[in-house]
Amino acid sequence: MIQGASELAAICVGLVGLIGASATTGLPMWKVTAFIGENIIVMETRWEGLWMNCYRQANIRMQCKVYDSLLYLPPELQAARGLMCSAVALSAVGLLVALAGMRCVSCIRGNDWAKTIILMVAGVMQFMACICVFIPVSWTGHVIITDFYNPLLIDAQRRELGEALYIGWVTGAVLFASSLLFVCRRLPKGKSSFDMYHPPNLLSYKPTPNRPALMNYHPLQPLKQASK
Repeated sequence: MIQGASELAAICVGLVGLIGASATTGLPMWKVTAFIGENIIVMETRWEGLWMNCYRQANIRMQCKVYDSLLYLPPELQAARGLMCSAVALSAVGLLVALAGMRCVSCIRGNDWAKTIILMVAGVMQFMACICVFIPVSWTGHVIITDFYNPLLIDAQRRELGEALYIGWVTGAVLFASSLLFVCRRLPKGKSSFDMYHPPNLLSYKPTPNRPALMNYHPLQPLKQASK
């Protein structure tokens, strides 16, 4: 009962992590630049994401522009794209693998060891997705903070942490919790498939010494045979 509840909890937490990874990948709020002129009414906000830039002025709708070419992008942005897409793919495939190893699913019957191994593999995939989320989000945050305190840059060149970075950090923690729920489980007590297909070594077999068999003796039994 406890194992089934932990499996359902891991699936639900992993699904939340998958949604968070997808949102972090698609949102343009990675880097935020706010410019306020002498008049407070004149204000412009700029968001920079993995796929597009968005601009918004006061009382004007937000306008977004997708990056023209992948080859013109800096290497760190291309790496962030690849890692985030890998995180979404690993999390999705890990959840599909975990569904095959759940106790309530009858894909694999009568083999608790196989289901346990499948769930552990799903946990490893969730952990890899967690690492793929943490690397670009933490690296982008480090670059933003370093540039913000750089005295050689002007105010218009400084960036601030966007909402997508906070969502990414929370998503990484959720994926890590899902991987722990998948991996940390009790191993079944039955024999594994390795023991079934690999019998013990015959050279280490020691026969038991011969012992005389004990026979049931009754004092009246010879008299019955003599009377016959």
